[in-house]
Amino acid sequence: MTVPPPVHPPPVAPAAREFEAVYQAEFDVVMAYFARRTADPQTAADLTADTFVAAITSFGTFDRTRGTARSWLLGIARRVFAQHCETVSRGRDVVVRMNGRRVLSGDEIDDLVGRIDAERKGRELVAAMASLPALDREVVELVDLVGMTPKEAAAVLGVSSGALRIRLFRARGKIRDLAPKGDR
Repeated sequence: MTVPPPVHPPPVAPAAREFEAVYQAEFDVVMAYFARRTADPQTAADLTADTFVAAITSFGTFDRTRGTARSWLLGIARRVFAQHCETVSRGRDVVVRMNGRRVLSGDEIDDLVGRIDAERKGRELVAAMASLPALDREVVELVDLVGMTPKEAAAVLGVSSGALRIRLFRARGKIRDLAPKGDR
């Protein structure tokens, strides 16, 4: 009687472990990014998933010398959201939802509703900033809401650190002028 050889699981590649660490560390940041942009839990979950799918497929090109994992992921999230907006504006959203989207369970929806509610102040700030140019809004969000350094935010947005700092200073001044006197 022959004994089959023992089965050993394949070793986990260092890149897979590194991506898992990035995923664990930055998931909440990416989810919050989308929770500030939509009140729909399913959309926030789908966009977050799309961001990490795009990230894992391009993780081999991620270069830590060019910026942090957070700035890299938020750059991807920004593109995912722009693509989502374009899809919605063209009326293709229904077709995309029907093709392979997982419906969330009640517990998942409750969790996402909580996350979205927690970002209410952030959505209010984003709404108050509607009169600002789009790039200025993103600068304030990345630095003041996400907590990125101006250098990291500049990398996400593809502008110089100096230009970003000027935009941030001016945008904050405009926001102070727009804010109700009780909020200043």
